[in-house]
Amino acid sequence: MYSRTQNENGTYNTRCLYCFMTVASDVESDEELARVEVRHVCPEHALADLQAQSVGSSPTAPLTGVR
Repeated sequence: MYSRTQNENGTYNTRCLYCFMTVASDVESDEELARVEVRHVCPEHALADLQAQSVGSSPTAPLTGVR
């Protein structure tokens, strides 16, 4: 997810809403914004994905005493 703002001169800035990093500034078109945003690797989002994968793939404790 990104937050796009327009500058006084008509260009745009875009900021990642996960890590709050400015991904691009002074971009002139929506197409260019989309290209820049697709290339952004968000460290916060990547970490959250890794944590979700490790929780989902962790082995469960075996049931004991159940027949």
